[in-house]
Amino acid sequence: MATARSRVVVLTTFYRAARIAMRPGGPSLASRISSLPRLVRETLSGRYAGLTTGRLALMALAVAYIVSPVDLVPEGALLMLGLADDAMVLGWLAAALVNETESFLDWEQTAPTPVSTVPSAVVR
Repeated sequence: MATARSRVVVLTTFYRAARIAMRPGGPSLASRISSLPRLVRETLSGRYAGLTTGRLALMALAVAYIVSPVDLVPEGALLMLGLADDAMVLGWLAAALVNETESFLDWEQTAPTPVSTVPSAVVR
């Protein structure tokens, strides 16, 4: 029963993320992926307040958890239950990435660009 419930949660999370990501007029997958380094840089520098460093760290931990070879032992021992935890983490990560990149790309379009001060020649 717990496995069926977790599958439903994962599938609905993926469905919602895919629906947001593929809506007409929204950012493309390529622009979302290319925005990730800028999202991390702006979040860590403090210029983008839409994502906390704690949530960014959770997203990094989720990636590490999914790709970690240490997690292969539970899959071998617990079969489908071992895969369910990876699927749930992956579902959360996909939804988080879609939502965060959506917000970040909106912020990038509306945020005022910083004016750089380049020294000019001094007139005497």
